[in-house]
Amino acid sequence: MTKTRGRRELTRWRNAIFMLFFVSGLGLASWVSRIPTVRDDLALRTDQVGLLIFGLSAGSILGLVAAVWLLSAFGARRALVISIATSSAGLVLVGAAATVWGSSPIAFTALALVGFGMGSTDVMMNVEGAAVERELGITLMPLLHACFSLGTVAGALLGAGAAALAVSVVWHLSLVAALALAAAAIAVRFVPLRPALGDPADQSAAHTVVRPNWVERMRTSLAVWRDPSILLIGVIVLGMTFAEGSASDWLALAVVDGHGQSDATGALVFGVFVSAMTVGRVLGGPVLDRFGRVPVLRACSVLGVAGLLLVILAPAIWLLIVGTVLWGLGASLGFPVGMSAAADDTANAAARVSAVAMIGYFAFLVGPPVLGLIGEQWGILNALFVIVVLMALAGLAAPAARERAQTAAAG
Repeated sequence: MTKTRGRRELTRWRNAIFMLFFVSGLGLASWVSRIPTVRDDLALRTDQVGLLIFGLSAGSILGLVAAVWLLSAFGARRALVISIATSSAGLVLVGAAATVWGSSPIAFTALALVGFGMGSTDVMMNVEGAAVERELGITLMPLLHACFSLGTVAGALLGAGAAALAVSVVWHLSLVAALALAAAAIAVRFVPLRPALGDPADQSAAHTVVRPNWVERMRTSLAVWRDPSILLIGVIVLGMTFAEGSASDWLALAVVDGHGQSDATGALVFGVFVSAMTVGRVLGGPVLDRFGRVPVLRACSVLGVAGLLLVILAPAIWLLIVGTVLWGLGASLGFPVGMSAAADDTANAAARVSAVAMIGYFAFLVGPPVLGLIGEQWGILNALFVIVVLMALAGLAAPAARERAQTAAAG
């Protein structure tokens, strides 16, 4: 691809997207870290907490759908600010609902706003990440998602500190919301204007440039669901995301209940998993550039399947830990590579990324209850065989993610 921007402009653009990924992780983890306090402030039972959290999930799905419309109607810069402002306002409202008003309905509505903002931001920042990745000519998406992980670590630490110091939820989340909005307002200044996303060609010509017809763009966007390649990329993301999300929900419990280990060991093994995920994403870019998406995704599938089988069947704790490392490495690159592959078609990148992201979010939403139901009947370790099958299917679907230039050459 011919580069059309200078190195300095590309570096600023790249750094701006790093910032957006980081603040997204920061905001999400800040909320998650205060769930126990919110539960106490609102005097909720465990099942009521689950219902409250559903507001975040429902809002996220709506945000994924709305992202395409927001980009078409407002352009990337303004759409990003609108989305992050929405999630920031939701964080403030969650804090006020818990600390000031003690209202669960308001907290549910606020979490829907948080989810809407984060879901739409997720699509937009992945579209931007894939675009700057193409212009730089290197694989960047795994590192961007590693930056999101760093944001979640920072948010968790900040939340733990706030809880330890008995800082109220409203003040804590308001501070995080202000930081996220300020960082986003600065970062979007370095996101280039692109008419393909509904931006005017430049600021000075904004009053003369005819904006794309967003109604027509929405009609075109819905057509991506009839594209077999998008559905196959969705299979990759579904399998890998299911593996990632299921580890977060069930790995520690599988170690304790399935292998008879202590709670501390379960927590330690989960820490091994997230560490392996982070390492896989940090190192994933150079590996992808060296070998290509298809071989790396196939290798990830093999690693994930082998790791899961070890976790399920391991007779010794050291084999269980080895399996956990392989599981984490295997699941690390599926989602970011899926986002890159979906955005290869630059003419309709936002709609394609939105569709694949929705499939990934579906895995996060459906995975926990499905494994819980199976685990209740046949044991949590046996439930993990579902992930083995999905990881294998992801490996079989790997050719759908082949780099666009290679696909054209093959054709």
